[in-house]
Parts: sequence; structure tokens; C-alpha cells
Amino acid sequence: MGVVYLVAAGILTSFPPLATQQVGRVPNRRVSEFVVMAKQCEVCGKGPQMGNQVTIRGKKKYLGGVGTKVTGITRRQFKPNLQKVKVAGPDGKNTHQWVCTQCIRGGAIRKVVQQAPFAVPQTSGK
Repeated sequence: MGVVYLVAAGILTSFPPLATQQVGRVPNRRVSEFVVMAKQCEVCGKGPQMGNQVTIRGKKKYLGGVGTKVTGITRRQFKPNLQKVKVAGPDGKNTHQWVCTQCIRGGAIRKVVQQAPFAVPQTSGK
């Protein structure tokens, strides 16, 4: 990784690379820590994607109609299915993270184990 150069309005500006920057995280300039971007998985970095919403009218041919027609195409945003999960960290600390369901189902994180509720010991005497 080298220095990133930005040319804007004829002025050459350089930014040193951030050695501790992770995928899906951006540095907070006011506080010296990293803050997670909104609508983005904290594990894999999956975020919103743009796509098309296609509006269709008509009856399909195999159902006895004359066929379907596209009446409109508009842009839309597909958002990831994020869940707020309590994750067990490697250092023993538990944190809440926004994680996509594919990371949860795929085992990319380790959930905090819920402790069993208190059970009253049963005595054998009457």
C-alpha cells in the first residue's frame, strides 16, 4: 500500500494509508476510533446495492393471455438483511454488532451463550 493521490481542481493532495483500517469501517475524525458505516455488515462489509424495479402488466401466455408487457423500470435499492447480534469477542468481551443473516447462518460470528436460568434444587424429603 502506498500513498493515495487526489487531483482536484489542479491541486495534488496526498493521503497516507491507514494501517488499521478494516473492510466496512471508516475512521471517525473527531474521535480516534473506527465507526461502522450504516446499513453495512460489520463482518463481511455487505452493503446496499442498486437495481431495477420492473413493473409488468398483462396475463402470461401459458395462462391463456397475450403475454406480459413491461410498463416501467425504476431504480431501487436492495438492502442487506442486518440483525443486531450480541457477539462474543476473542478477548472475552461481548459487543453488539450489525451482522447480515448470511454471516450468522454461515458461522462467521460466535454468538454469546445465554446462561441457563436459575433452577430451584428439589429436595427428596416431605
